Amino acid sequence: MILTGDAIKSEMIGGDILISPYSDQFVEQNSYCVHLGPTIVEYDTILVDARAENATTRRDIPEEGLILYPERFYLGHTQEIIGGKAYASELYANLSTALCGMFIQTSAPLGHVGAVISWTLEIIVAHPLVVYSGMPIGKVCFWRNAGSHRAYEGRYLNSKTVVPSRIGLDPR
Repeated sequence: MILTGDAIKSEMIGGDILISPYSDQFVEQNSYCVHLGPTIVEYDTILVDARAENATTRRDIPEEGLILYPERFYLGHTQEIIGGKAYASELYANLSTALCGMFIQTSAPLGHVGAVISWTLEIIVAHPLVVYSGMPIGKVCFWRNAGSHRAYEGRYLNSKTVVPSRIGLDPR
């Protein structure tokens, strides 16, 4: 069952949902609005090796914005650290962002119970687009779990900013 905005607020106050920074103005009907964090990361080469630690370039988004281009892959992050101690969470783009031709989470929208993180965003754009740190970027909703649960212990635990792939840490 998905939580309503009022339930998200109540669980945040009670400590089972964590959102930082938090503001009541960003609580929506069934989600919480999240914002683009100040850092964008790009892989330095066209070829990315899934088993290697690939070189990346980090850029701070300037006040006047940063232009993103099609046929490039960017990693961004949410300004908020967000997740649930007792809830699974899910990240979606917001409609206004998608209508600008920006897609932020095409393959990994699920946040496991206990994953309280700054979400790394998979960003692609359909045409050149100027983005700004702090702009609304998506929404996170929370789901009640059926059955017992265990807290997330994966390799992205405690992420505070954008994190490139750590797939090379998987067992072979």
